[in-house]
Amino acid sequence: MERRKVDILCVQETRWKGSKAHSIGAGFKLFYYGVASKRNGVGVVLKEEFVRNVLDVKRVSDRVMSLKLEIEGVMLNVVSGYAPQVGCELEEKERFWSELDEVMESIPTGERVVIGADFNGHVGEGNAGDEEVMGKFGVRKGTLKDRW
Repeated sequence: MERRKVDILCVQETRWKGSKAHSIGAGFKLFYYGVASKRNGVGVVLKEEFVRNVLDVKRVSDRVMSLKLEIEGVMLNVVSGYAPQVGCELEEKERFWSELDEVMESIPTGERVVIGADFNGHVGEGNAGDEEVMGKFGVRKGTLKDRW
């Protein structure tokens, strides 16, 4: 991250159990959430200088979490997501999209949003006419607030 000059990074498949934040060295801190040590898990890595700017951390599930930061007067929401893979149960997929929608709807209009996610090939919803080649989470125009 340091070499590439990355200050904020969303990570998926952390596979760490717990709901914590800890320094990972080289001036970076990881905020993460996971429930099973060998499966899923999401996190956000911040450069240490931005840690004091964190106003809120929402750990929704081992697939969705968000951090709210205030940087130079701008409210920035960083959302990390990890969509279920194609072979997962439909219920698990729908739960992920519902959790992501909840997070997006909770962010006030006017605040900035960055989503860093592994969507595992899923983007949005709807597959009319493409049912044979695309799952129902294939295309989406936007949320109610047109944030996507």
